[in-house]
Amino acid sequence: MMINFLKPAAHKPSLDNEAIDPTYKKLRLQVFIGIFVGYAGYYLVRKNFTLAMPYLVEMGFDKGDLGLALSANAIAYGFSKFLMGGVSDRSNARFFLPLGLILSALITFLIGTSAGISSISTMFILQFLIGWFQGMGWPPCGRVMTHWFSVKERGTKMAIWNVAHNVGGGMVGAMTAYGILWFGSWQAGIFWFPAVVAILISLLGLLLIRDTPQSCGLPPIEKYRNEYPKNYSASSEKELSAKEIFFKYVLNNKILWYIAIANAFVYLVRYGVLDWAPTYLKDVKGYDIKEVGWAYSAYEWAAIPGTLICGWLSDKIFKGRRAITTMIYMVLVALFVVIYWKNMDNRLLDSIALIAIGFLIYGPVMLIGVQALDLAPKKAAGTAAGLTGFFGYFFGTAILANIVMGYVVEHLGWDWGFFILLSACALSFLFIAFTYKEEQYLIKQEKKAVKIE
Repeated sequence: MMINFLKPAAHKPSLDNEAIDPTYKKLRLQVFIGIFVGYAGYYLVRKNFTLAMPYLVEMGFDKGDLGLALSANAIAYGFSKFLMGGVSDRSNARFFLPLGLILSALITFLIGTSAGISSISTMFILQFLIGWFQGMGWPPCGRVMTHWFSVKERGTKMAIWNVAHNVGGGMVGAMTAYGILWFGSWQAGIFWFPAVVAILISLLGLLLIRDTPQSCGLPPIEKYRNEYPKNYSASSEKELSAKEIFFKYVLNNKILWYIAIANAFVYLVRYGVLDWAPTYLKDVKGYDIKEVGWAYSAYEWAAIPGTLICGWLSDKIFKGRRAITTMIYMVLVALFVVIYWKNMDNRLLDSIALIAIGFLIYGPVMLIGVQALDLAPKKAAGTAAGLTGFFGYFFGTAILANIVMGYVVEHLGWDWGFFILLSACALSFLFIAFTYKEEQYLIKQEKKAVKIE
């Protein structure tokens, strides 16, 4: 039974007609800021463990074992994003998102204690808990996005919102560098400082986010903007059962499965580079922890223009063809992975390569999310995105980027790790290519529908 305060907000009587437009405009901006800042906060307390790994290696922990502990984060996140997506589709986003952020921050604070890093098993358990609570972040954002923004504007809005990943992720490296300097402890800089800030952000999210327009006395977004998708009807506003969400609208969707598999390989590249960058740069290229922190931040910050440009290209140049945009991006990612791998004596080139990979990899991450939202009814949006997220985090991140990469690098060396990354680029290209024909068909059908209207 759903906890009372998490149940979807009840619909309120409609506002007077003259109040609808100004209220809608105000609340759309307000909820967008809420989910943007709130989701950025999640990234302050998601992957802190990777920045601590060089210190843990110095303490005597094995890289493979640390990769195993780190994998718990992605394993839990993958399952949670899928399962909590279903819960989120039947929950009040205003409370669901801040709750997950507060719980993530508390566990992050605990990891920074001596007990939290006392053993691999303890680290595994705590990373699992963080991953599970982190799964409460994306689905309510998807719920808000589908209820407050129409299909025709969602691609652009999603591209802007997706930058929250990188604002939060980019702040962590800088916060670590300054936190260690200010507090004189790597545990305080890496874990405690970001956790406290994340709790404050959760309170801000609670103030800003609203569940649905109807819960604020407003009409559905489709009626407000007079934009009705082909599959829209009055029943689109009804809450769906868990059975309908999972079995009718998500698991039977062939194209969604292709996208989910491709997402696994995109995430292998995303986190295979990001999670191991601190260890690789320190062990192989001689960076100190402050240089590592800034390199880590550069990777994330570069994704901001990269994501926005990717969204623009897919909308304006390729006319909604997400597949071809993603395929081009993955070819370029592979090129810069090779440069990052082979360069050994030029730190500027390292920075350029990391910035380029960050610039490029988040575009496909964003487009896969947009496709997932568009392929399912809005009352099942969190679950659809959760399926692609499950493949990305469980298979791509936990199994391949964390466990396989960790043990391969430990026993076979970094060259084999880079072979894995390049293979992932090729496989993501292949599975996205499988969606191209169907995507072309859907775009043609949409154009026909527009002409008929």
